[in-house]
Amino acid sequence: MKNFFIVLVFACTTLTIQAQKKEKNQKPQVYGIDSTKVTTIDKTIKSLYDVVSGEKGEKRNWGQFKFLFYKDAKLIPSGKNKKKVHVASFMTPDDYVKNSGKWLVENGFFEKEINRKVQRFGNIAHVFSTYEAFNSKSDDAPFMRGINSIQLLNDGKRWWIINIYWTQETTDNPIPEKYLPKK
Repeated sequence: MKNFFIVLVFACTTLTIQAQKKEKNQKPQVYGIDSTKVTTIDKTIKSLYDVVSGEKGEKRNWGQFKFLFYKDAKLIPSGKNKKKVHVASFMTPDDYVKNSGKWLVENGFFEKEINRKVQRFGNIAHVFSTYEAFNSKSDDAPFMRGINSIQLLNDGKRWWIINIYWTQETTDNPIPEKYLPKK
């Protein structure tokens, strides 16, 4: 019986080690990070919209998403709470993925930039980016519109998103004409 127990422990240990080796050798699905998508303000903004957008069931490249952001960057949604008071909440890029990633994949989400105003001074830039959101590319009308206020920094090599602060359009707060496409 003692020998059986020793053999059993040895077998279990061997199986555990083999299973761990297989896990280490198995590579998770990883999307590549394209460093050329942050060389200009335009490419950085387009990459931001592209990486969060996709059909229902389509995985997002969260590695590329996180690559857009500078250390300690924040994503700041704002709007009225239940008491009708304007509030803002603060998230890291990781928080955004954790809080919104599953919903984006389960529901489909396409965020399309429809207008942009850029202000730049040296290595800093501010982009007011008006967007429309759809559940699918085939949708005729957006289910939501709003403005992303995006602050960026150029470190001499690339553009980094420092913050994205946004709010949705409401009946009480329509998007001003100056932030909509010219007719």
